[in-house]
Amino acid sequence: MPLPKPPSKPATLLTAFAGAANESPELKPARVAPATATPVATNAMPVAVPVAREDRRAERAEPRGTAPAHLALVESRQAAARNGKKARPATGPAKLFVLDTNVLMHDPTSLFRFEEHDVFLPMMTLEELDDHKKGMSEVARNARQVSRSLDALVAASKAPIEDGIALDALGNNEALGRLFFQTTAFSGALPASLPSGKADNQILAVVRSLQEVHAGREVVLVSKDINMRVKARALGLPAEDYYNDKVLEDTDVLYTGVLPLPANFWSKHGRGMESWQHSGSTYYRIAGPLVAELIVNQFVFLEHGQPFYAQVKEIRGKTATLRVLRDYTHAKNAVWGITARNREQSFALNLLMDPDCDFVTLIGQAGTGKTLITLAAGLSQTLETKRFSEIIVTRATVPVGEDIGFLPGTEEEKMAPWMGALEDNLEVLNKSDESTGEWGRAATNDLIRTRIRIKSMNFMRGRTFISKYLIIDEAQNLTPKQMKTLITRAGPGTKVVCLGNIAQIDTPYLTEGSSGLTFVVDRFKGWPHSGHVTLQRGERSRLADHAGEVL
Repeated sequence: MPLPKPPSKPATLLTAFAGAANESPELKPARVAPATATPVATNAMPVAVPVAREDRRAERAEPRGTAPAHLALVESRQAAARNGKKARPATGPAKLFVLDTNVLMHDPTSLFRFEEHDVFLPMMTLEELDDHKKGMSEVARNARQVSRSLDALVAASKAPIEDGIALDALGNNEALGRLFFQTTAFSGALPASLPSGKADNQILAVVRSLQEVHAGREVVLVSKDINMRVKARALGLPAEDYYNDKVLEDTDVLYTGVLPLPANFWSKHGRGMESWQHSGSTYYRIAGPLVAELIVNQFVFLEHGQPFYAQVKEIRGKTATLRVLRDYTHAKNAVWGITARNREQSFALNLLMDPDCDFVTLIGQAGTGKTLITLAAGLSQTLETKRFSEIIVTRATVPVGEDIGFLPGTEEEKMAPWMGALEDNLEVLNKSDESTGEWGRAATNDLIRTRIRIKSMNFMRGRTFISKYLIIDEAQNLTPKQMKTLITRAGPGTKVVCLGNIAQIDTPYLTEGSSGLTFVVDRFKGWPHSGHVTLQRGERSRLADHAGEVL
């Protein structure tokens, strides 16, 4: 029977942990079905397991369906219904999940993410938490948060700790299981070649012992460490990754923001169609089978016959309102001298220039023009239309190779080496107007630099940006918690633009599915004041395009 994952509802990822000393970085966790191996003849190793209550032991000892067990299950469901909680499903006993330390340091709320199942913490997990609680890093903060949660759970429990602690004692109503600590020693059989002093092996021994004690119950090890999971499966122990931090299992289904219309679109949706104009834009109200698939602020296009490019502005019942887009591929609609070179760039410029759109995300491979069109739109709305007072640029300072060490100077001078992409694009934008001459371009360049501020993410906490154009570059290297910190800095009149390529993640413990950029694209989908476009076509050079395909 395949092991189900923890609940699919994604939890807010607080941080990408630096990892315990026994872990190895991973970018894509392997999914291997838990193996069912024959028991291995081994030496005994002293471990500890919880002492179950006598009534629970008696219930496990009875055959399923006997009167006492059945009545106990009915009473537990009735009690849960009276308290307004979901009852455990009648598919058998709840699983027992044994948590590795790295899961708790990765997501401090993971204790409450296993729905009706029980959670078990080995003593070695608590020891490792204690080792990592010191310092100002995210890992230390997470370890301290877990310790506070455990302390609050123990304090709120009136029953003996051996009986387990209700995980909903602190108000987490979705956690219907119980928390068990290692309280007594027991013998777990592992191969003699495994060193007994290693933390991973002690946790594996606990899992083996729990399997022997709870013979009729599924015991599963949950770990973020690939080697730990592989070792567990080699010993015949069920193990799986912690999936609750992943927004999507497969990034191929990530929202692109663009939907091609079928060739028979007008014949199926043109009957009873309404059309009008407002503020220089043309609108259509349509009804038909495709309306159910549309999302607010999604771009739709039809290139069969007469080209049609529009944006979904409203969905009401079985009707949808489409607004015809401004064509930014035409020179008359150039933004700071830049025109869109393809369909997706034109869609992106419609979002960037829309005063009603507060949050924009652009994802694309290298050379698709993300930074160039974003900066052009920012300069146009800052220096020409005066919609924003200045442009603020920030990014995650994650090196591709070895770090070069500390940098001298002020905050902006320290950030300068990370802002090479900004400098390159400013050079392109400043050369777009040849009529101004050398002196004119120098004056324009000085004016531009007075309106652009380069800020470090480390000093964003507590700030509020009013009427600013905030560009978050290389956003794929941010965790959802960091992304939340930056986006919530936005005050009245501020527009936030996130740029990134989820195929180029440099943070060791982030994947395409758990990146903060993937997180915000999925969570902001359909909000009337946000938009997203995935840029498909590279426009840097034929060399860059070919390298992106073959390398």
